[in-house]
Amino acid sequence: MIPSTSQTIFISIASYLDPMLFFTLNDAVAKAARPELLSLGVVNQHVEDQRAAISALPFARQVRYVHLHPQDTLGVSWARSTAFSLYDGEAFLLQVDSHTLFEPGWDEQLRSLHAKLRERSAKPIVSTYPYRFDMVDGVPQYTPSEGRTALVLRPHPETTLAPGDAVLRFMARHLFTSEPVMGCHVSAGFLFAAGSFVEEVPYDPYLYFHGEEQSLAVRAFTRGWDIFHPLTTPVYHLYKTEGTPYETHHWHGETDARRAFQSAYLTERAKQRLTRLLMGDGLSGAYGLGSARTMAQYAEMSGIDYASQTISDPFGGQLC
Repeated sequence: MIPSTSQTIFISIASYLDPMLFFTLNDAVAKAARPELLSLGVVNQHVEDQRAAISALPFARQVRYVHLHPQDTLGVSWARSTAFSLYDGEAFLLQVDSHTLFEPGWDEQLRSLHAKLRERSAKPIVSTYPYRFDMVDGVPQYTPSEGRTALVLRPHPETTLAPGDAVLRFMARHLFTSEPVMGCHVSAGFLFAAGSFVEEVPYDPYLYFHGEEQSLAVRAFTRGWDIFHPLTTPVYHLYKTEGTPYETHHWHGETDARRAFQSAYLTERAKQRLTRLLMGDGLSGAYGLGSARTMAQYAEMSGIDYASQTISDPFGGQLC
């Protein structure tokens, strides 16, 4: 029987020197209720081409694989844009990082949640920062959410807007609730939506690291998409220790010095590009704002007013 295309999921994964990539691929397929409905788009930025290992996977025919040497890459937004190019009309998009753990039946959970949110929005996005998992003696461990709060993504209290700089830092804050909460920001490490998101809100390859989520969130909103933060997430993230240098940071080490565009330049270019999008004369084409909603409407909904460079709390102090 040919799988119904109405239930297929395209999983977008951009990996950079990540030893957890194959763990993530295997876990996604092993834990899915309908693994035959999955397609995995992998952009593997690694010194070695791991195509042979990909070909040896039992689900290899479901993997679309691109290998790039780390010296030739231009950052996470560029890599995720490349991963989006592997999309082939699947009903749903799931974007995760290459160090992700899945709950059993994660695919049915997300399809079901999306169907419920369609009662509230024509174009819902499910996204938040996933809870963590840890590897303890080689075994993944995690604590499932109790489902009593949604993790709402809000600007960090120590971050501000300034002339010529629209880049904000965000953090997750708990809101006690009994249903998904409409929000203003997305997590690039966990985003689930209709597959048409890939074509309507394509990744801007000219961004670098900071600001990628702001660009996605605002461009999606102005194209009529609604962001929802769920009460539970069926995926978990292996977080790095803050303040610890890693060879797997794109900007780390000698590789960066050998690139045509080095990280300092890419960071500044991305800042200028994001500021132009959100606070300047805008960007034309697919990487610019949509016409379904305005930035004034985004400011009213989110409390983030890029025009006046102010941030307010639309939740009235309910977040903890």
